[in-house]
Amino acid sequence: MTIFESLHSPGGVLVYGIPEFRLPKRVVHAEIEYAADCLGIEIRTDHIIGRTLTVAELLAEFDAVFIGSGAGLPSFMNIPGINLNGVMSANEFLTRVNLMKGYLFPEYDTPVKVGRRVAVIGAGNVAMDAARCSVRLQTLRSQADGGEPGEVHIVYRRSRDEVPARAEEFHHAEEEGIIFDFLTNPVEILGDAQNRVAGMRCIRMALGEPDASGRRRPVPIQGSEFEMAVDTVIFALGTSPNPLVFVDAAGLQRTRHGTVVADEEYGRTTMPRVWAGGDVVTGAATVVSAMGAGKRAAADIHRFLCGQVNPWEGA
Repeated sequence: MTIFESLHSPGGVLVYGIPEFRLPKRVVHAEIEYAADCLGIEIRTDHIIGRTLTVAELLAEFDAVFIGSGAGLPSFMNIPGINLNGVMSANEFLTRVNLMKGYLFPEYDTPVKVGRRVAVIGAGNVAMDAARCSVRLQTLRSQADGGEPGEVHIVYRRSRDEVPARAEEFHHAEEEGIIFDFLTNPVEILGDAQNRVAGMRCIRMALGEPDASGRRRPVPIQGSEFEMAVDTVIFALGTSPNPLVFVDAAGLQRTRHGTVVADEEYGRTTMPRVWAGGDVVTGAATVVSAMGAGKRAAADIHRFLCGQVNPWEGA
């Protein structure tokens, strides 16, 4: 068995996407070492599927392929100022903090830039992670230079009742002093002469009728614009699968959201000998559900390799 990893070291989102305070790296590294040393799994790093190798090329080398590439393509708002220095996705921010050990500053003096006034856009679990990481980096910096830690805002266009993050994550964020700006939506990011973030223009929102998600639709209140003084803006508005992985995989059916169409029970896709599971199928979800999908697919792949099942026979 072979695992292909796009980065220089294995671990995926468990290593680069989840903060150290929620999932210590030593726990993940122990599992990786067990897989490599005890189970004999080969891990090939620096392999980007769709660029280094394609799914079709993998099928020429292997009898079966499982796609568990996640949903790592971030979403941004189409507003002025999105390209200013100091604007980033939560994916980029958390990856920098994790892979460059920003959480160990100043022991590791890494280029993780976080301002004294941070705005995180969104209110899901990833938004909570980004906000709580920002608080920790601000605290570490203030301990090093003697300055004030700063403040972190979560800016969300709906109300407290519609927050999609788990209740405990929201509770922890409140405990750590993160400021919640509900019923608020950015309309422009403001910059200075050096093209750095200097503020954010927002508009107040009101809740209207429920939308397709079942939550009340936020509606802008005309004339309610105001400015926030911020110097870092982090977007945590959800993610989708990176389309690069689907290069040379024409038989792989996808949904309008870019996720792979796969059998819910076994992870069988529309492409013979290809299984998929986790966020690449469901969209951004939890580690636990992704692990369950991987285990179910692994059992089905084993049956296929033993000649017990062939779901594509006659296809």
